[in-house]
Amino acid sequence: MKTTKTGNPKDLYPVPPFPKQDQSPPGVNAKMSPVPDHGEASYEGSEILLNKVAIITGGDSGIGKAVAIAMAREGADVVISYKDEMEDDDAADTKMWIERAGRKALLFRGDIRDEDLCKKIVEEAASTFGKIDILVNNAAYQMSFDQITDISAAEWNKTFETNMSAMFYFVKHAKAHMPPGGSIINTTSVNAYKPNPSLVPYAATKGAIQNFTSSLAQLFLEDGSGIRVNAVAPGPVWTPLIPSTIPDHENFGENTPMGRPGQPAEMAPIYVFLASDAASYVSGATIPATGGRATI
Repeated sequence: MKTTKTGNPKDLYPVPPFPKQDQSPPGVNAKMSPVPDHGEASYEGSEILLNKVAIITGGDSGIGKAVAIAMAREGADVVISYKDEMEDDDAADTKMWIERAGRKALLFRGDIRDEDLCKKIVEEAASTFGKIDILVNNAAYQMSFDQITDISAAEWNKTFETNMSAMFYFVKHAKAHMPPGGSIINTTSVNAYKPNPSLVPYAATKGAIQNFTSSLAQLFLEDGSGIRVNAVAPGPVWTPLIPSTIPDHENFGENTPMGRPGQPAEMAPIYVFLASDAASYVSGATIPATGGRATI
């Protein structure tokens, strides 16, 4: 596991202000400026996940895409879940990078708020590859609101169903296919520590994900399954979700100590570590990657 990006972390990537670039949710990579770095040119694998099988939700773009590329270069076959037809090109690009790494890729499009879809993805992954070693629950939905009265019940429920219920569905159906030493990695957020008042539903789900992660970690060690469960808490990361859901995205990430948003490529090695045997004594943990923002 290695990246060719080195030097002062404050200077490794573009610094805001960025151009105004509104998109419709969930957004696409091609319309972003600057274009996010997913490690396409910088991540170098060393086969530490050789012959593993990973399911990654939200793997078409952003953090999920970077994790898919990294895990493929580490030797894993990868199953990608993504939601919308507008994301087809991003998903196809991710598939191309996985296959270029010499690994197999499966793509599934659909709304993971549907438990039957989650079950289908898990069962087809297990049927194709014979097992599931890694489950990365990464897909998420967010929208910004100025007032609590602006948030409808439908919006609240959509956020929780996408960010929390889908995690539950995937874990519930994947567990039977995961061998001892398997790894579940949930994407939470710096919002679990310092909630953004304009992201009330989203921030609430991210706090719930941390609790869910801790509960599962204890349960799966106590029941003898030997599956580790951990979380990653990114700070502001430059993905298509940002210009499609954050009104003032021109200044996104400038309020971190590093003065810039993170790039998806900077998140991927953390997921690789948690998925690998190097993290054999790590379960129930959350690793912050927040550009220096305090999480204590």
